[in-house]
Amino acid sequence: MRSRTLTLIAATVSAGLALSACGANSAGSGNSGDSKSSASAPAGGGASGKVGVILPETATSARWEAFDKPMLQAALSAQGFSADIQNAQGDNQKFSTLADGFISSGVKVLIIAPSDPSVGAAIEAKAKNAGIPVIDYDRPSLGGSAGYYVSFDNEKVGEIQAQGLADALKSKPGANVVQIEGAPTDNNATLFGNGHDKVLKPLYDSKALNLVQKQAIDNWDAQVGGTTFEQIFTRVNGKVDGVVAANDELAGAIITVLKKNGLNGKVPVTGQDSTPAGLQAILRGDQTLTIFKPIKEEAENTAKLAAALAKGDTAAADAIATGKLHDPKNNRDLKSVLLQPQLITIKDIKTVVQQGYVKASDICTGDLAAKCTENGIS
Repeated sequence: MRSRTLTLIAATVSAGLALSACGANSAGSGNSGDSKSSASAPAGGGASGKVGVILPETATSARWEAFDKPMLQAALSAQGFSADIQNAQGDNQKFSTLADGFISSGVKVLIIAPSDPSVGAAIEAKAKNAGIPVIDYDRPSLGGSAGYYVSFDNEKVGEIQAQGLADALKSKPGANVVQIEGAPTDNNATLFGNGHDKVLKPLYDSKALNLVQKQAIDNWDAQVGGTTFEQIFTRVNGKVDGVVAANDELAGAIITVLKKNGLNGKVPVTGQDSTPAGLQAILRGDQTLTIFKPIKEEAENTAKLAAALAKGDTAAADAIATGKLHDPKNNRDLKSVLLQPQLITIKDIKTVVQQGYVKASDICTGDLAAKCTENGIS
């Protein structure tokens, strides 16, 4: 998701990783268009051999290349693996072709984050036949056969977003709310939406808030999200009091529409992934909140799972994946690592900076320098 949590650079991460994480966290940064192999040498973490990793795309979120790729590379290298990390650039056929190559080459473990769960499930069937363990990374392949899943508590992400919006609208009974959700094919987006509904539906039912429209956006396309919101906004004659935006890119497109109508900063808007643009929008007062996901923890847990699976040690893997995600397509519980997301409002931005995900110099520019000083961001 894509949208659908983007999120701790420690001393063990190389200088190259820090540069990649801090300097490339903007849409299009660090993306070559033609995804290159990203191999890391074994580093004595107890495992060995090659691990194949396929990330989904770069168009709708900066996180995959800026954070996930370098952090997975560092974490897998620390476990002793040689990691080949590729990006399918939103192309399902390319995703499948990359997977076929990894399976044919006999990787020890395959780690995938498919845009389309049906593509992931088909790949997992092939890997299973080849005796290669698969880890679903960040997104589950519903109906698939992966043994393990590593992500965040994505329903909790939705709950935090919705509660933040509800809190911002407490002084406005009956406020009109629009929900701009992520891709309907992304299970994470579904979970975000479930979290939104858990908090907001009771408020709609009690008339404390009023749902104007809830709309999923194919492919997490921010341009489509902005157009969709503008159409809703026009239909209700601008009577929108708050917006649930599933991630920062969608939030930015919505804020553009609000700005055109002189309502930016007056209509609360949520977000997710703690991107520099999202953090700047919060500093300006145009965005109410975002969600911080410690992707380094996600990468490290994935690497530890891979090391256990490469050795055939399912007991060790089970000790890491103590949570579960129910897969309704094949009615099974997928062993999972579900990490906790964090709410970020203006007072919390310094946390994201201090932990190395964004440089202060990336967000404290121009008119925002004083705001950064005021909020302890340096």
